Amino acid sequence: MASVELAATYAALILADDGIEITADKIVTLTNAAGVDLEPIWATLLAKALEGKNVKELLSNVGSGGGAPAAGAAPAASAGGAAAEAPKEEEKKEEEKEESDDDMGFGLFD
Repeated sequence: MASVELAATYAALILADDGIEITADKIVTLTNAAGVDLEPIWATLLAKALEGKNVKELLSNVGSGGGAPAAGAAPAASAGGAAAEAPKEEEKKEEEKEESDDDMGFGLFD
């Protein structure tokens, strides 16, 4: 089963690399040409999952720690990055409050 899943994934990568739209029919055609019997439902699910996404961008951002935004959502991603920084600042403030208890001369085990 794993080789069938890999074949569908590789077919999608081949299509993305050639700049061709990823569709279920094209995935099935490529897997059949490779001698892999792929059920059309799996090709349809993969094509739907990758619909509207830039696969090359997803691959180039694998190590960045987050999902890549869709091609049309680039402006929203920059706003989301600023929002992601805010919780980090809040965590630092909370840590400072915890440290201030130690400065008063008493602690949990005193």
